[in-house]
Amino acid sequence: MSVTVTQNGPYMVAGGVRLSEQVIATGADGSSEAWIERDLPPAGPRYALCRCGHSNKKPFCDGTHTRIGFDGTEVADRAPFLGQAKTFDGPSLALLDVEGLCAFARFCDPNGQVWSQVADSDDPGTRATFIRQVQNCPSGRLVVWDKQRGAALEPELAPSIGLIEDPAESCSGPIWLRGSIALIAADGAEYEVRNRVTLCRCGESKNKPFCDGAHAAIKFHAK
Repeated sequence: MSVTVTQNGPYMVAGGVRLSEQVIATGADGSSEAWIERDLPPAGPRYALCRCGHSNKKPFCDGTHTRIGFDGTEVADRAPFLGQAKTFDGPSLALLDVEGLCAFARFCDPNGQVWSQVADSDDPGTRATFIRQVQNCPSGRLVVWDKQRGAALEPELAPSIGLIEDPAESCSGPIWLRGSIALIAADGAEYEVRNRVTLCRCGESKNKPFCDGAHAAIKFHAK
């Protein structure tokens, strides 16, 4: 299974990757609490996903990128996550953070924010909440690091592609690569394979191919 970024064109998906809709569910106070998954019809062994944001057949490409002169130049840092991450230390767990990957899903905010929770993450209740909120971050901006094991605590995600919908912000979010799907740049280089990655589908990210939350600012709608 792989996703290839084409030059100023769509994401080419190979390997029959399952598509789903991933909806951000919120609590009574409007904070992000959980994911609601809705299966989508099979798209076939190979398909092209729009990344310019203007296709009339979303989520699939219809060639509009050529007509509008879409500039999809990739500018994201290709260094490994650990080489970019800032560390917020706790007693037995640490929080690793690469802010530039933020997709504005806001699971980090409830219960005093994860950057504060990590300091008290040896408390059983805080620990469970902290891990859950960090693992719900779709972009992988945030990672829980087990200091004793020297390894990340990652959720188990089967390989699939999620199309994020964000009702609280009245917009559609990014394309969510789940379960360590290979991501290949337009020049043939391979990005680091990660369990959680979000790709821009509004066309406005300044960190292409990754999402930077621009969809929320422009109120992008994929439906």
